[in-house]
Amino acid sequence: MDETLTDYLMQTLPAEENWVHELEQTAGKDGVPIMDPLGMHFVMQLIRLTKPQRILEIGTAIGYSALRMLQANPEATIVTIEKDEQRYNQADRIIRDAAKQDHIQIIHGDAIDKLQILTGSTFDVVLIDAAKGKYQRFFELSSPLVAKGGFVLTDNVLFKGYVADKEKTHPRYQKIARKIRAYNDWLVNHPDFTTTIVPIGDGIAISKKTERKESSSHA
Repeated sequence: MDETLTDYLMQTLPAEENWVHELEQTAGKDGVPIMDPLGMHFVMQLIRLTKPQRILEIGTAIGYSALRMLQANPEATIVTIEKDEQRYNQADRIIRDAAKQDHIQIIHGDAIDKLQILTGSTFDVVLIDAAKGKYQRFFELSSPLVAKGGFVLTDNVLFKGYVADKEKTHPRYQKIARKIRAYNDWLVNHPDFTTTIVPIGDGIAISKKTERKESSSHA
């Protein structure tokens, strides 16, 4: 997004509570990637509009997104998965300090393994914000858990603009960008979901589960 426009939109964001600023400062100090403020507010607005009761998050980090989503709908229950032990422990402490452990359950482990043990559970919203090279596998494993009428959100799908600009020369970023481009192409052609990619934050894909009409038989 144009830098001037981004700066303008940042100025339109509402004032935050102290705990939000403290978490953002903690993430910055520890070098932990969290959702871009504009992207986070966009997700929160979707949560306010749809009022999901059960949310699944892939990629807890320090618990920032989970707490913000709960802020948007305090009645929600959130299950969030984190692979990194240090971040898992940090998120667990932060969520307990906020007294939100009754609403937010953190699972420690690789999401590819842990999603398979959630078979039979249903969620109204899934947020994918973890290892970008595994996005498609995360989607494949989590999409059967999405309730009728639910949707999947995927963060960072524009990846600093690298997905659109193949001339950018950073070799590591281009490798990741190729994987995200492949994921985006796969996602927008998925037969069971309708996807829109929104150029806010670092790009968010909204994939709405298709409600298939049952075929009727005539005597």
